[in-house]
Amino acid sequence: MSAPDAPDLADVLAARQRIAPYLGPTPLYRYPVLDELTGARLWVKHENHQPVGAFKVRGGVNLVSQLSAEERSRGVITASTGNHGQSVGYAANLFGVRATVCVPEQANPVKVESMRALGAEVVFHGRDFDEAREHSEKLAAEHGYRYIHSANEPALIAGVATYTVEILEAQPDTEVIVVPIGGGSGAAGTCLVAKAARPSIQVIGVQSAAAPAAQRSWRARDLLTGDNSTMAEGLATGTSFKLTQQILWDKLDDFVLVSDDALRDATRTMISKTRNLVEPAGAAALAAVLSDPARFAGRNVVIVCSGGNISPAQLVALWA
Repeated sequence: MSAPDAPDLADVLAARQRIAPYLGPTPLYRYPVLDELTGARLWVKHENHQPVGAFKVRGGVNLVSQLSAEERSRGVITASTGNHGQSVGYAANLFGVRATVCVPEQANPVKVESMRALGAEVVFHGRDFDEAREHSEKLAAEHGYRYIHSANEPALIAGVATYTVEILEAQPDTEVIVVPIGGGSGAAGTCLVAKAARPSIQVIGVQSAAAPAAQRSWRARDLLTGDNSTMAEGLATGTSFKLTQQILWDKLDDFVLVSDDALRDATRTMISKTRNLVEPAGAAALAAVLSDPARFAGRNVVIVCSGGNISPAQLVALWA
């Protein structure tokens, strides 16, 4: 099956106008203590300050706002480890659309509670995201729901790309942007905007070494699967997706892996040094910088804090 066409900068700017009545810009803050730790001039793009605590809500609002009356009447379904599901639930609530979200059986309870509070029906199925995704596709075919893929949706990518527009407006001399990657919509959107604005801006993706399917696919220029045992559910996928990968193959400068231990360390650092709640996926960009500080030293670097939906149990375990 061929992937849909990738969005372009015009699509991103249209998405920005579309979501503006519902979502304001998120902060871009600099913390001197992080400069000292990394040797870089480091800014944090705080997507953990979104209403659902994660960047994906931008894409959800952009997509659901454009559904036809017929699609809205059918209802939507998706699969998620949590943040994408919250995005769809939030947008569906805004526009009066019935939403169903399939999640793994051990999904983050904070994210599940949020999805339900937004009015989404939550269906537990499978051990991981990929099993939940397969189940959601089956339910979509059986019931006629409008299926929302977590990555192969141009409107999702255009929506989440709006945070990079905000980054470059606030900090136009940015040299490097480091982005966590699960399915790849955030990094794909960052690449689209950054390379259109200034091709010399480096975009670096980061994923857990315990769930490296997207990174392996990027390096091979082929859609591959891989192990998926990371504790960072926002990065936890054992497959790769065509649309986001095609954008990353063309535009991403580098794609690095970090260990789950490095993710834990970076999460603790982000919480203690910035006084923000972040989930491990949201700290992945900092983990990448801390793992290779010489690469970033003396440069204007933005790290994307993609989400802050850490559960109490996860939080306690970090300092256990």
